[in-house]
Amino acid sequence: MGDFINLILSPLTIGEAWVMLAWHKVWTTIGIGGGWAWALSIVGLTVVVRIVLIPLFVKQIHSSRRMQLIQPEMQKIQAKYKGKTDPESRQAMTQETMDLYKKTGTNPFSSCLPILLQSPFFFALFTVLNNLKGIAEGTHPAIGPITPAVAHEIESSNIFGAPFSSTFLGSTDTATKIVTVVLIILMSVSTFTTQRQLMRKNLPDSALDNPFMKQQTVLLYLMPIFFALSGINFPIGVLLYWLTTNVWSMGQQFYVIRRMPAPGSAAERALHERQERKGKTVTPFSIRGLERDAAAGAAADETVQDAPNTVNRQRQQPKSKKRAKRSGPATGAAGTDDAEGSAADGKPTDQ
Repeated sequence: MGDFINLILSPLTIGEAWVMLAWHKVWTTIGIGGGWAWALSIVGLTVVVRIVLIPLFVKQIHSSRRMQLIQPEMQKIQAKYKGKTDPESRQAMTQETMDLYKKTGTNPFSSCLPILLQSPFFFALFTVLNNLKGIAEGTHPAIGPITPAVAHEIESSNIFGAPFSSTFLGSTDTATKIVTVVLIILMSVSTFTTQRQLMRKNLPDSALDNPFMKQQTVLLYLMPIFFALSGINFPIGVLLYWLTTNVWSMGQQFYVIRRMPAPGSAAERALHERQERKGKTVTPFSIRGLERDAAAGAAADETVQDAPNTVNRQRQQPKSKKRAKRSGPATGAAGTDDAEGSAADGKPTDQ
């Protein structure tokens, strides 16, 4: 199973190795060497990955905003079927929920895409750093440009005395343990700050007092424990990547909350106050707006599909006067119109 996963991750693993080497070349060219050059190479790799994922992040923002806007409608549906456990009620509740998603153009799974698509990059870097010792010793094949000589150079480098491939559990070195603990603390603080500002500043007041948010609050405080249990098993280089992406997420989230806050949130009220002080106005988002956007998209699709039929109905071919006579008294008027149409087209008629 492990070999199969490594085979799937092989293109990403080799790609990340080349990106790391390219960044290392940049840092050494400007005079930064040693372990800090490799540390900044991992930071540069993280930045490249996050830039690639920006379109997905934008999609996640819109999806999350739509999900926030429809929460009152979702709560109405849940209240309507509260306490009803029969199959018919459950099916009706599911159908109404899906109809709401369709009507507002909401996809509940879009918000998970950036996290899911970032995971392969994370594990690809883990594969590179975890096999550095084997590559340097010749027991593991080279990964792209990371030859035994390059792997030995990375292995002999460190930050604050902690090698990049060393782990908290796999090392007896005090420097490694201290660096690991510091990185885990910084990771926990950055994630806590990001999620807290999202929950407290960028959620509508109606979304703050419900069981789901209480669960999210509990998870928020359990996150440091998760980082501690998992971080002690990851190499220093992976923890550095993890910290960098957390800091990036924190800055990205701060920008989004300040410039594009969720409707009904404290951040939106603060944005309105700033805009009013500048003499500008902000058009609030609403679920009706989502419905109009979704309806406009559906109408555009129907227009495109019906376009050939519309063209076919524009004009009928004109009939001659003789054919009009054969059609009988009931269709005489139509025959006259056809004759007039022929004359208008410049064709002679039988007078």
